[in-house]
Amino acid sequence: MRPTATFIDLVRSIDIGNARDKLEKLTTLLSAEPPASLCSAATVRHLEALGFRLEGSDRFGDAARAYELAATIDPREHQRWRMAAVTARLRDLIERENWDEASAFVAEIRRDGAEAAMHEAAATILRVGWDHECRYRPEPAVQCYRIAFALNGGDAGLATGDGHSVSVKIRNLRILQMNALAEVDRHEEAAALHESTRSIAGLGPIGIYDIVSARQAADEGRGVYRELLAGRTMADPDVQFLDGPITLTSRPGTLDAPPQYLALFKDCLTFPRSNVVLHGQCLIYDLAAHPLSGLAEIKDGVNPGQIMTAVWGPRRALIEAPAEIREIDAGLMLFGFQSRQYGHWLLEFVPRLLSFNDPACPSGIPICVDAEMPESHRQIITLMDERDRPVVTLPPVATRFRELAMAPVPAFFPFDTRPEFPIYDAIWPQDILAAVRRRILERLAADGLDLRQAGRRVILSRRGFAQRRLVNEADIIEALQPHGFEVVHPEQLTFAEQVAIYHSADIIVGSASSALINCMFCRPAARVVALTHESLAFYFRGFTSFVESSGARLLFVRGSTEHAEGIHPMHANYSVSLEQVSRALAFATSVS
Repeated sequence: MRPTATFIDLVRSIDIGNARDKLEKLTTLLSAEPPASLCSAATVRHLEALGFRLEGSDRFGDAARAYELAATIDPREHQRWRMAAVTARLRDLIERENWDEASAFVAEIRRDGAEAAMHEAAATILRVGWDHECRYRPEPAVQCYRIAFALNGGDAGLATGDGHSVSVKIRNLRILQMNALAEVDRHEEAAALHESTRSIAGLGPIGIYDIVSARQAADEGRGVYRELLAGRTMADPDVQFLDGPITLTSRPGTLDAPPQYLALFKDCLTFPRSNVVLHGQCLIYDLAAHPLSGLAEIKDGVNPGQIMTAVWGPRRALIEAPAEIREIDAGLMLFGFQSRQYGHWLLEFVPRLLSFNDPACPSGIPICVDAEMPESHRQIITLMDERDRPVVTLPPVATRFRELAMAPVPAFFPFDTRPEFPIYDAIWPQDILAAVRRRILERLAADGLDLRQAGRRVILSRRGFAQRRLVNEADIIEALQPHGFEVVHPEQLTFAEQVAIYHSADIIVGSASSALINCMFCRPAARVVALTHESLAFYFRGFTSFVESSGARLLFVRGSTEHAEGIHPMHANYSVSLEQVSRALAFATSVS
């Protein structure tokens, strides 16, 4: 029998059960006969069909051998079979999760310089990685993306199924994995995962830090802690709804107001736009050290624009070492996560200036803020600061302070809760907010602002915002204007102008948004009508606590939510009927 016929007969006789043995016989036959004598269109077609059939049965190693044989006997299309063999070989190693051997194989391919084979294989492996990710298998997904990145020589031309670059996808998946490990106190394993792929994600090495509060750090001899106001119990807010009481699904915030303090630490590493403060091998962070921190979705280091990576566990955290560090002699920490957002700024950061005004705080230390802080925030600093301190802006670069002064957020506020927990409705201490209100009103009056005006009726417009929009705002404005209401766009006014308007209003109607926080500057007799969607998990207690810190009364009107795919229920648009508005107006004009 002719060698070609024998070769084809062997190919035809292969099935899933005997593939490996038959392929060995084909290899032996090929070594005994010149490849040219076996090369025919029929032979190559049979090998191609065999390889395809084996791939369809997930026998990728055997398929690779079939393609390698085709490459040996068909020099005219050697590159084509070489690409198919490379891809099948990698698929085999991936299926067996033999990641080290896969890496070695990629290095071998790159030494051979088979560019076309590498790019073809990278695209295929990328799709395999996406399939693993869609099946919630993060480690195989990361390994596939890592292999595709190495084959391709970088991100260029590659994108995962959701459009992310490979490096960004690896970074995000690693953070998810590291969080899962940190939650069960397996920080060393999480650090090893980070180390294995950090060069692809462009990240620095990571360290493990013990989480402590400012008070704990001082008690350990790391700094000085002075309590200015002891912890105390707050009153439970009396939340009022237009249509009577409802059962809320959010978790009520703790009524234990934390102590207000001033703490000073030397040689601290900070990350502007983050709340992380590192001192030696400790992370000083009250939120992360709080007994309720387990329900918090602590977001430092995972948002666009952040300059570090942070992963949290119950007692320890993983923090990425910075590539660049700026040095500053001393500063008051008035920067942190979301300090550029007005609502967070007024509730979480401005009250710290009360501590920085205390005689216990050293003179001459500048106030340090995020470089992208809006002008309105700076206006508030000028009003609150009693010592005319200089203000230093911090770019998004890790900053080491030789001395850093810290003050607390006046409530336990976790930004957001973890998916398995209900929304946490933080309750804010009215004594602290009242002190902020008093200081700002006194300073504005001293600067010549007339705060004697009263009797205004105001509707706050949210027309310029994309989220949590009152879709029938124009109709409500038209209905209220005959009753003496004027439309106000707070974002278009200076801070002093906003305070003057809120303080002069007898009635304020507006969406429950950050603009409503300014109602802490209302007169005690003012009525506030907060319009919102129908979610039962909204921050009703929190809004009540800070609005009513002025003595004003707050009424919620729940409208109809406009549900939309991809929009968080908290940020959904909504409408409120004119009948509801009419009844709310009756409340606002009634006698106390």
